[in-house]
Amino acid sequence: MDTSDLFTSCKKGDVFRVRYLVEQRDVELNVRDKWDSTPLYYACLCGHEELVRYLLASGAKCEANTFDGERCLYGALDDTIRRLLKDYKQITAKCMQRDYYDDFLQRLLEQGCHSDTVFVVHGETFRAHRCILSARSTYFAEMFEAKWKGKNAIGLKHPLINPAAFGSILQYLYMGRLDIDVEHVEDCKRLAKQCRLQDLIEELEVKCKKVYEFVSSKPGTWVKVLTIEPQGNCRLQEDLALLADCALPAELRVGYGELPFDSTDNFNCCPDVCFRVADYNFLCHKAFFCGRSDYFKALLEDHFCESGELQTQPSIPVVTLHNISEDIFIRVLYYIYSDNTELSLENVYDVLCLADMYLLPGLKRLCGKTLAQTLDEDNVIGIWKVAKLFQLTRLEDQCTEHMAKIIEKMVELEEFATVVKEDAEAVEEREETDSIPLIDDIRFHITSNVQTYSAIEEANQKLEALERLLATLGLEC
Repeated sequence: MDTSDLFTSCKKGDVFRVRYLVEQRDVELNVRDKWDSTPLYYACLCGHEELVRYLLASGAKCEANTFDGERCLYGALDDTIRRLLKDYKQITAKCMQRDYYDDFLQRLLEQGCHSDTVFVVHGETFRAHRCILSARSTYFAEMFEAKWKGKNAIGLKHPLINPAAFGSILQYLYMGRLDIDVEHVEDCKRLAKQCRLQDLIEELEVKCKKVYEFVSSKPGTWVKVLTIEPQGNCRLQEDLALLADCALPAELRVGYGELPFDSTDNFNCCPDVCFRVADYNFLCHKAFFCGRSDYFKALLEDHFCESGELQTQPSIPVVTLHNISEDIFIRVLYYIYSDNTELSLENVYDVLCLADMYLLPGLKRLCGKTLAQTLDEDNVIGIWKVAKLFQLTRLEDQCTEHMAKIIEKMVELEEFATVVKEDAEAVEEREETDSIPLIDDIRFHITSNVQTYSAIEEANQKLEALERLLATLGLEC
C-alpha cells in the first residue's frame, strides 16, 4: 500500500507526502513497478524538479551511463531536470545508511575488515572473506578445501581472468548486485560460469537484451555501465543464513534456520570467534559481529572482555555473554548474518531489548514491524510507549495512525488521558498553548488525505472528540 502511494505521489509531485513515506514509513526509494520503472523516473517524466532534488538527495539511484540513469535522462520533462541528473554523482554514505545491511556488506567488500584471504589478479589485490565466498558459491567452497587450502594469498594468473570482471563477481557475491562496464560483460559471464553462478549469467543476458533494446529505440542514449540489482536480497540472505546455521551448536540445530542442516556437515565456514551463551558454544565470525554492531566491535576489538580459548580449536577466542538465553541469542545471530530472523509475540520484547543493548538499529526496526502487525485497541497505547522508549519512529507513527482511526473510543479510556497528560508534561517549559506531540500526530492522521465531503465530516467529528478530551484535561494546544 505504501509503495503504491509512493508511485502515485511521485507522479503528482507531492513532495510532502513523499517525504512522509520515506522518512516516517521507511518506504524503499528504489522499488520498481510492473513496468520496471522507479519513483524517480516518474518524478522526472512529470517534471517535478523539487521532488527530483529530494529523491536524489535521499538515495534514489541514477548513475550516469546506466540503464536507469539514461532512462530518467531521456524521459525528463525539461532541461532543468536533465541538468540535475547530469550533476548527480553517486549515492553518498549518508544516503546508504537507510539500508544497514547493504551498507555493512559494501564496507566488508571495500574495506576488507577481518578478511582472511587475498586474491591477486594480474597485480591487483582483492581482500575477501572465505566464509562469504564459500556460502555464496560452491566453487569457492570446494577450492578453499582443495587447491587453495591453507593459502592466505591466492594468485590468479590466467590470461582470461579480467581484474575488473573479478571485482564485479566479488561485488555480486557480497552484495547481490553488480556493476560492470559493458566492454567487460563477456569476461564477467565467463567468470560467472567458472564460479557456477547460473543465476547471474541469466540476469546478465536479460539485462544486456533490455539495454540493447532501449539504446536501439532511443537515439542519442549511451549505456556504458551494466547494473544488476536483484529484486530484494532473498537469495543473498538465504546463502548468508548458512553461516548462522553453521554457528549453531549441534544440539540446538533442530528447528532453526532456513536451509537444510545437512548442508553444513561438509561446509567449512572458517569461524574466528566463539560466543558462549548459557553453556552453549556458537562459532561465529568477527567480520559480521564487528561490522554490524558497535557493541561487539568494542567487545572484540578493544578488548573490553575477558576471553578464553576453545579447547577443540585453541586459535579461536571464547567470549562469554551473560544474562541472555540461547533462544534469544539465536534470533540475534540470524539477524546479524542474514538481516532477518523469526520473531513472535513471545520473544519480540526480549529481542528488542537485546537489539537496543547490542546497538542493532535494523533489528529494532524489525521488532517494530512485528509489533505493528499486532496493533489493536487494547495494546496500542502500550506499544506506543515502547516505540517512544526505543525511539522507533515508524512504529510510533503507526500507533498514532491507529489511534486516529479509533479516536472516539480512545478518548473514553483513562489510560489514553493519562498518556496525553504525560506527553504534555514532557514538553520542557511548556506554555499553556504549546503543542503536545501525541495530539499533533493524531490530528495529522485524522486530517491527512481527507478529500470527500463525508470524510471531512468524519474527520471533524474525530477532532471534536479530541478537543473535548483536551478541555476536560484542562489542556490547550
